[in-house]
Amino acid sequence: MKVTVIIFSTLFLSFSFIISNAQQCRFEKTNGKESATYFEAIDWFKQLDKISPLVVVKQMGGTDAGYPLHLVLVSSDAKFDVAGWHREKKVVILINNGIHPGEPDGIDASMMLVRDIAAKKIKLPGNVALAFIPVYNIGGTLNRGSSSRVNQNGPLEYGFRGNSQNLDLNRDFTKCDSKEARSFTEIFHFLDPDILMDNHVSDGADYQHTMTLLTTQYDKLGHGLGDWLKQIFEPQLYSSMSKKGWDMIPYANFETARPDVGMEMFYDPPRYSSGYAALFQTISFIPETHMLKPYKDRVLSTYALMQTMIEKTSANAGELLTKRANAKAEVIKENSFPLSWQVDSTKNSMVRLMGYEPAFKTSDVTGLQSMYYDHDKPFTKAVRYFDVFTPTQEIKKPTAYIIPQGWHAVIDLLKLNGVKLHPFLRDTLLTVEAYHIDDYKSIPRPYEKHHKNNGVKVSVINQPIQFLKGDVYIAMDQRANRYIIEMLEPTGDDSFFAWNFFDAILQQKEGYSDYRWEELASRVLKDDPALQKKFQAKRSGDAEFTSNASAQLDFIYKNSPYYEPVHLRYPVFRFIK
Repeated sequence: MKVTVIIFSTLFLSFSFIISNAQQCRFEKTNGKESATYFEAIDWFKQLDKISPLVVVKQMGGTDAGYPLHLVLVSSDAKFDVAGWHREKKVVILINNGIHPGEPDGIDASMMLVRDIAAKKIKLPGNVALAFIPVYNIGGTLNRGSSSRVNQNGPLEYGFRGNSQNLDLNRDFTKCDSKEARSFTEIFHFLDPDILMDNHVSDGADYQHTMTLLTTQYDKLGHGLGDWLKQIFEPQLYSSMSKKGWDMIPYANFETARPDVGMEMFYDPPRYSSGYAALFQTISFIPETHMLKPYKDRVLSTYALMQTMIEKTSANAGELLTKRANAKAEVIKENSFPLSWQVDSTKNSMVRLMGYEPAFKTSDVTGLQSMYYDHDKPFTKAVRYFDVFTPTQEIKKPTAYIIPQGWHAVIDLLKLNGVKLHPFLRDTLLTVEAYHIDDYKSIPRPYEKHHKNNGVKVSVINQPIQFLKGDVYIAMDQRANRYIIEMLEPTGDDSFFAWNFFDAILQQKEGYSDYRWEELASRVLKDDPALQKKFQAKRSGDAEFTSNASAQLDFIYKNSPYYEPVHLRYPVFRFIK
């Protein structure tokens, strides 16, 4: 046994010497002016895999670019069984890079960080395990240039925001139009990370801070985990980064923020990585370095934040894992779920903003007044930060949702996200709550390949529905409850209905000719006194309706047995036992 330990230690020292003396990455060789290409980054990690027992590179799914998505695992004990990590109470941190390839800071920072861990320049604690997606948006990374980020200070070349379908992948985590998003979903549930970091670069106002940090909306995580994140863990990150020489501030809309009024916390619906992660009780951070700072500083601050995240995660591992386990248990038992939120303007904390005074000058381009930030007039001010959200809509959890099997695109995404589905073994008649889509709006211009539905209004009808063998029953007694609610309730910000998955029910499939229906409509009214009374009430109270023959015929039709029951009936049903 001792011989084995001695041999392993000797080999490890040799590996560390080789790694520490290895060739520098492009970022280092150019003194922080250039970023690695996609092929350089992947080759870098593969080489570390070959020479270090602490690093393993796996292929994990496909991408729209045709190249496989890679996952880099880093463990101090050279064990890479992810289930074993969780059994051994390791905190799992997933770090995603290059979702916007014009923002490559995390790609270069992660290359150096993993190398330095492998070379033992940085200690990876035994209670922390790391996973990196070295380059997420491969298609955008291969579309390399130097002019698409007009507001950004370096590097010399970088990738493009859109992927191979020209999709913004940081809007694709729930709708999953890209192969990347589907592969990420598999990776996410394979790892079940306790923390997700998704490295970005900001755009907007000018200020002194190099690093800003977007944090998961606390309320979405449950009070135990969310409160702990806000009151205990997050302050430690800010304090440690300040000691490292990188004063952070929370990410907010600095373009419109005014120090005299304050800043609002970024609201992150599930389309974003941080909003998606919160649906599964994973704490998420989106580091946003400032686009006008030198590229070298941006990468080094990203490196420092990842290092800080490892340090503080290790120091708080036991409490973090306990709080998250409690949050997972709570979401199974919870009976009511907030579905939409608004910022609470009566509650705020204070943050230290280091900015520059705005000023105005005559534009050389337009000859008119133009705003700029005066670097000769820096300021440091305490400003109000509105980081409390209150629910504006709550959904009571049903016993189960039921989806007819024909809606397979939705069912496939539910399966991908680990939702437990139970197909009916025989035709089954159940009385359920059925939503009727009373009103909605669709945006006129496409947004990420969709014309999103919004302003959705529904009414509820209790009715018996004949379900067929193979239709899907989704019991609401599982860890994915919050995801299920967010995605299946039609009024949700990023629900499947919002993303047009159910638009087929919005189109009426059958109709009539007025001259033919006229005769039948007369019979329908005679045979249905209740409808006749409803019709007359409508006529007496609506002059425009009374003068419109087609509208009157349509009213009778839509209240008759001839009208198709599936038109505007939302095809996800709520079963309450």
